[in-house]
Amino acid sequence: MKASNNDFSIHVATVNGSGSQTANTTLMRAVFQMGVPVSGKNLFPSNIAGLPTWFTIRVSERGYLARTRRNDVLVAMNPETSVEDIASMGPGSILLLNEGVPAPKIPGDRVVYKVPFNKLVEPLVPDAKLRKLVVNMIYVGVVSHLLGIDFEEVDHALTAQLGRKPKALDMNRAAVKLGAEYATEHLKPAPFRVERRNKTADKVLIEGNQAGALGALFGGVTFLSWYPITPSSSLAESLQGYLERYRRDPKTGEATFAVVQAEDEIAAIGMVLGASWTGARAMTTTSGPGLSLMTEFTGFAYYAEIPAVIWDIQRVGPSTGLPTRTSQADLPIILLPATVEDCYTFGMRAFDLAERFQTPVFVLSDLDIGMNTWMSDPFQYPDKPWDRGKILTAEDLAKTAKFERYRDLDGDGIPYRTLPGTDHPLAGYFTRGSGHDEQALYTENPDTYKRVMDRLAAKYETARVAVPPPVIDRTKGAEIGILGFGSSHWAILEARDRLAADGLTTSYLLLKALPFTKEVKSFLESMKVIYVVEQNRDAQVKALLTMEYPELATKLRSILHYDGLPIDAQSIVDQVQEREREGVLSR
Repeated sequence: MKASNNDFSIHVATVNGSGSQTANTTLMRAVFQMGVPVSGKNLFPSNIAGLPTWFTIRVSERGYLARTRRNDVLVAMNPETSVEDIASMGPGSILLLNEGVPAPKIPGDRVVYKVPFNKLVEPLVPDAKLRKLVVNMIYVGVVSHLLGIDFEEVDHALTAQLGRKPKALDMNRAAVKLGAEYATEHLKPAPFRVERRNKTADKVLIEGNQAGALGALFGGVTFLSWYPITPSSSLAESLQGYLERYRRDPKTGEATFAVVQAEDEIAAIGMVLGASWTGARAMTTTSGPGLSLMTEFTGFAYYAEIPAVIWDIQRVGPSTGLPTRTSQADLPIILLPATVEDCYTFGMRAFDLAERFQTPVFVLSDLDIGMNTWMSDPFQYPDKPWDRGKILTAEDLAKTAKFERYRDLDGDGIPYRTLPGTDHPLAGYFTRGSGHDEQALYTENPDTYKRVMDRLAAKYETARVAVPPPVIDRTKGAEIGILGFGSSHWAILEARDRLAADGLTTSYLLLKALPFTKEVKSFLESMKVIYVVEQNRDAQVKALLTMEYPELATKLRSILHYDGLPIDAQSIVDQVQEREREGVLSR
């Protein structure tokens, strides 16, 4: 069998709650420390511990980070899914089986290694409950030997995770060593190998939710209210940890922030609006049905013009749907992070936009970005002051003859506001979510209502030059364009390379925000055909583009993916090539 170096995936099948996350992260980080780009995707159940879970490590010297259809190395530790897991592995793959697990008839073109994991761990860990956790480190040692992963890097990665727990570190280190010794004595190296490179220098590994939390911290957040819901909970938990560490008075130790776990999502968004109305930078996190519950308060914030930041970590719906699968189906002002660096940057920028435009701003991440591990350049320390928008101080009011809360004075659709506690007699006003005029006085007059709605539309138009523009990669001579957003970005990058290898060159627009900016229309006009890639059933972004640019709608083609698994490059390649063949035949 021909060896494949630094270009394969490792698929580990275990059970939820077995402690395999530490083992899998150790393997992934060890490869990363050897200078080879990696990414990690965790496929886990939405129910209780004991159900199947899978973790896939993509090893790619070329830096491809998206999911692949093919898994090259299987570690089958779960008897409940072993038959299906083994059967799904293709020709040339490697199967590392826990001795005694059920297995179908395995074709001869697979490489099979059987290891008595349970017997190996028994003398090392007398306690049966603890043994179920430590056994995973046996396969770390075995896999490291088979794939040529440096044991010093494995130990370094393990120490990074368990260094504060000396007893746990020693026990797990012994398990890794035991697995490596067994593999050295009984197993031949595999045809898939990790070879040291220098392609991860100065890079970091981080999850999108962690990056978003860090960005929110630098963005000045002081109030967080949330209700636990997968896959957004880890963003709130990460942010709370950062706030506890960095937002306490250095002299008294008192918190300079507030975090509230609300009784439900309705209360959570209501608290955000109350805190934001008083001048705090406030946010919440949610997903799926939680976002639905926030709709009424969000509408109130839009009409009463109260800033708010809402992180929606998208998952599969409708309703409760598949809580631990990824999607792009929740399509005001919306930011669309495609990378963990975007999560960090938009974590800051969302507050600036919310306060500048006095409106809710949604950050639409998804489970794939938020809860999986990505490689990234280090984040840049912010170098610009916060944009608090049009806030009038007492000094400003002293120079003003009249203050009307909802009056547009300069044509951008954005009125001025004051904060509670401003020491001036003109500062007070009513905040109305019902019909109101420029002075915030109640009215149901049709002409007045129309004026307010027209002004809100003007504010949305102003936002077109304030939101992040798309990133465009033009290929000379290309008549075919691809438009994508969010986590689809990584599969698109790889798909473009594959299409180019087959003679089909493309240009690419990575959408970063709504409303659409002028660059979007220019890109659509310059292409003969545009494939819009999105992970939902209904082609929601294509529909928005069609409504915005009806004269260009005939150019748009949909590439859809909505089975709940992260989109892969081959799915894009197959659909583009099929549509191109159809186009040639129709011509």
